[in-house]
Amino acid sequence: MVLEPGEITRSLTRIAHEILERNKGAADLVLLGIPSRGVPLARRIAARIAAVEGVEVPVGALDVTLYRDDLRQHPARGPQPTELPPGGIDGRTVVLVDDVLYSGRTVRAALDAMNDLGRPDVVRLAVLVDRGHRELPIRADHVGKNLPSARTERVMVRLEDTDGLEGVWIR
Repeated sequence: MVLEPGEITRSLTRIAHEILERNKGAADLVLLGIPSRGVPLARRIAARIAAVEGVEVPVGALDVTLYRDDLRQHPARGPQPTELPPGGIDGRTVVLVDDVLYSGRTVRAALDAMNDLGRPDVVRLAVLVDRGHRELPIRADHVGKNLPSARTERVMVRLEDTDGLEGVWIR
């Protein structure tokens, strides 16, 4: 295990503080989790922001399945619901939240999906794990852990909310 449950908690707390510092508070902030594990991570970050700022940050889900450019190489899972918070994303600071940043293709798909839903002022990216090997010029603004790995290895994030256990493993 490369990240224990306590380390995940500390990483998300640090990310929440970084988001608040960069945004100068919670005003006009929206967190959009990318299913499946980005959504519970976004909710956890929002809870930490609420604990610090006393403000509920809107959280939504942004499914990118139909916007991916690599569907032929990877079997697609069924589309998940996209749920925008009340007030939408127009003119807001949107922080996309995902579990692992790898090639950058999921983030590119998320940017395309957002274009169909509105026009935020600023889009930032928060990830629990950045494993490198980018195929597109995409960089996370907030990273829980940089985890260099071989292309042949697999980084697995498991969360109590979705999987019944918590941790990050490399296999």
